Amino acid sequence: MASTFHLVCGATGAGKTTYALDLVRRCNGVHFSIDEWMVDLFGKDQPEPMRFDWVVERVGRCEQLIGRMATRCAQAGVDAVLDLSFLRASSRAGFAALARQSGFDVTLHFLDVPAAERWQRVSLRNETRGETFSLTVTRPMFDVIESIWEPPTSAEMSAHRGVYAALARGAGSC
Repeated sequence: MASTFHLVCGATGAGKTTYALDLVRRCNGVHFSIDEWMVDLFGKDQPEPMRFDWVVERVGRCEQLIGRMATRCAQAGVDAVLDLSFLRASSRAGFAALARQSGFDVTLHFLDVPAAERWQRVSLRNETRGETFSLTVTRPMFDVIESIWEPPTSAEMSAHRGVYAALARGAGSC
């Protein structure tokens, strides 16, 4: 059986990291979190006020390296759980293509949660700074991300063995 790239996608506050960590435990995979990489590598260098172009450039660099590391994991027989938001269809397509070119399976896990509920979760996470907290997400940041979020289509879900994770409540297959 081929190793799998698990693409965990959803808008801000959908529960991607919580879901991804559960998936890692169930699949014995390796978790790659864009938030973790960005905060650890660039958090102290972040300009004030935050600039979108500055963030996008660094996310791109992290995603290139994460792609290489995920490929190495899969070559070693370990699933890669990619908690990269995958806000745009092009990003999901790029990682799916990388996996398939290397002979790996792809599963797209989509957490579909209403915006009002997600904002409540984000506000609570900002206050409690629990296990999945990486950075404070302000309402303007949340709104910008909402404006660029492209939910997967049914065709995209079919093409990538899609799992509607919010409905599955953590029951997505490995």
